[in-house]
Amino acid sequence: MTVTGCDQEGVDEAVVMFNSYSQKTDIQQVVYRILDTNLDRTREGLRILEEWCRFGLNSSQLVTECKNLRQEVAQWHSEEMKAARDTPGDAGTELTHALEEKRSNINSLIAANFCRVQEAMRVLEEYSKLYDPKMGKAFKQMRYRVYTLQSDFMGYQRHQLLLRSHLYLVTCPSENFLTTVEAALKGGLTLVQYREKDADDKIRLEQARKLRQLCQTYGALFIINDRVDLALAVDADGVHLGQQDMPIAMARQLIGTQRLIGRSTTNSQEMQEAITQGADYIGVGPVYETPTKVGKAAAGLDYVNYATKNSPIPWFAIGGIDANNINDVIDAGASRVAVVRAVMQAEQATLVTQYLLSQFNRIQPVNTQTHV
Repeated sequence: MTVTGCDQEGVDEAVVMFNSYSQKTDIQQVVYRILDTNLDRTREGLRILEEWCRFGLNSSQLVTECKNLRQEVAQWHSEEMKAARDTPGDAGTELTHALEEKRSNINSLIAANFCRVQEAMRVLEEYSKLYDPKMGKAFKQMRYRVYTLQSDFMGYQRHQLLLRSHLYLVTCPSENFLTTVEAALKGGLTLVQYREKDADDKIRLEQARKLRQLCQTYGALFIINDRVDLALAVDADGVHLGQQDMPIAMARQLIGTQRLIGRSTTNSQEMQEAITQGADYIGVGPVYETPTKVGKAAAGLDYVNYATKNSPIPWFAIGGIDANNINDVIDAGASRVAVVRAVMQAEQATLVTQYLLSQFNRIQPVNTQTHV
């Protein structure tokens, strides 16, 4: 049979159309596989976060948001995407990284899964534009919701750890500065404030970064004294302000609603002002005279007793408290104390920290709840 020029053109056109169709089909299957994989990754990551919100944080609000997001993601997981799955032929199933094989603590686990969800949602947002533009828009909005969820999560976790913290270490310069703080963290300390009045900013920044890393490793909150800029620079959990420092409202604008702000108070008026202005916690003292506050008269145990009855937010008795007088402070109503020299100048900071914490074991649960 003879093929004419017109017939040959038709054959060539058919071949081109077939190859084009085949290529489009192949690309479509690849897109389906990408969407399927990242939908699974997103749902898995959200479930891991949801479980910690449920059992670790006991927050019904955060659990609900995780669950809602997870269910919305599932609605986009079509059967055609699942049908394109090819696990045996997936080159990525054998790939791993040393950082994925071990998590140093719960915070690193949570952070890794927030990253997993956010990265997967970005992939879904982009590739779904080849599948359904509405899907791309949906995942763009969900990604923003995950950013908000992470911020809310961190804020809630910080407040919960603050509530559980009975001992607050405020640092002072010492020869074995970092070693002492780590020893206290090993003893169960969960709240550290970096206080350095005289060093150059370069030294402050270096020390604050090292302390921040230590606190992350041991799952403790890290607060910066006075300096909002330094707190932001090292991603601290909050800032502690004295009466002469910037207003709480201004600090809140700078560090946001999810970080903690503490305020030193020496009398009932300062306490009420700090509460009204939105402090997350307050210092109550100095209970005893202390060289840390030169020229500052002791507020005494009467102020501790006043805080017991009148403060609706967490508060820490502070000023000259040590192993010899901590029980007097507890008997006056304190369920949280802050110390400086008692730990920073201790030869065995771990043991001293453990002893101080052990003194709160005799507080009745109803008393502890009163101060929350």
